[in-house]
Amino acid sequence: MRRILLVLAVMMVGSLGVVTAATAQGGRTTIAAPTGGPATVAAPAATVAYTPVANTSRVDPGAKATATVRDGAFDEVTLTDEDGKAVPGELNADRTTWTSTAPLGYGANYTWGGTATGTDGAQVPLRGSFTTVSPSKRIRGTVNIGDNRTVGIAAPIRIQFNDHVVDRAAAERALKVETSVPVEGAWGWLPDEGGGSRVDWRPKAYWPAETEVTVTANLRDVPYGGGAVGAANVTSTFRIGRAQIVKADAKSFRMVVIRDGEQIFDFPASYGLASDPQRNTRSGVHVVSEKFTDKRMVSQQYGYDSVEKWAVRMSNNGEFIHANPNSAAAQGSSNVTHGCVNLSTDNAKAYYDTALYGDPVEVTNTPIQLSSRDGDIWDWTLSWQKWQTLSAL
Repeated sequence: MRRILLVLAVMMVGSLGVVTAATAQGGRTTIAAPTGGPATVAAPAATVAYTPVANTSRVDPGAKATATVRDGAFDEVTLTDEDGKAVPGELNADRTTWTSTAPLGYGANYTWGGTATGTDGAQVPLRGSFTTVSPSKRIRGTVNIGDNRTVGIAAPIRIQFNDHVVDRAAAERALKVETSVPVEGAWGWLPDEGGGSRVDWRPKAYWPAETEVTVTANLRDVPYGGGAVGAANVTSTFRIGRAQIVKADAKSFRMVVIRDGEQIFDFPASYGLASDPQRNTRSGVHVVSEKFTDKRMVSQQYGYDSVEKWAVRMSNNGEFIHANPNSAAAQGSSNVTHGCVNLSTDNAKAYYDTALYGDPVEVTNTPIQLSSRDGDIWDWTLSWQKWQTLSAL
């Protein structure tokens, strides 16, 4: 019995020695091994996880990219495309999660970079890449008014697309108009023409003279629906010129030009023959779109083929302001034309020299109204309330 008690006492003392030898030193736990040597448990290294998973393809560009570190914190995180352009992003407060803050591009390859430092003090590099899905097509948009142009007070801003845009709201949200003075206006989607969609920005009333305008269309990679996306961003900065308005009262047989509130011309004129609906000049706000020193005009229906001088187009239905010596006797007294506004050669040249793209031509007192069937720029045939309904937003 005495021998058994002695063995138990030795075993208890040995066990107590192992337990009491454990101490915490400098963030590490040191345990005395049975042989007397210390054993150290190291702090864990950093591990990084990615969304989308690294080295995957066909990623949705609308999804956010994230990198998350466990057992450590990020020193720096970068996500760059194949051109070296960095994707904007931000770290959370404890620097354990980085999240992209801007949309990714379509059909692009992105690569992770940067480092994280683990609780063990060692740095871990960020590695890996992923590729976003490619669009079914890229649709390009162009602005009708180029940089540094000066245009008239009725000029609409037009974005013309080279294909059909299904998601018009997405496209419209990417469009912005900035002006040097406050101008109320709105975007309106017009029927597709020439195989592509088109959207115009029109002010509520005519532009204030001398306004500086900047159009920004951030359309690149905007999803248009059906797998199509925007091809590129488009911008333009231009100027509204003097306020010139043509007052074309068919009953007066005159054409009056008002500039900045002052009359500068009052010309004898002849308008379309009222008794023939096919020859009427249309009443309403026309917009000057182009001009020609010489313009060939042809009509099989009425049997003419002639070149007219100083022709200013005011609609796409064949209406021009131009010189016509053949109607000189009627100018100022009767309306005999095929729908154009006829002036003498000298008067037509004088007006031609002042005309700008976007100038309004206000035709009144004719039997038929201008409509969407009569030309390319019919924005002003609609009331402001009706125009606003054409927005997709």
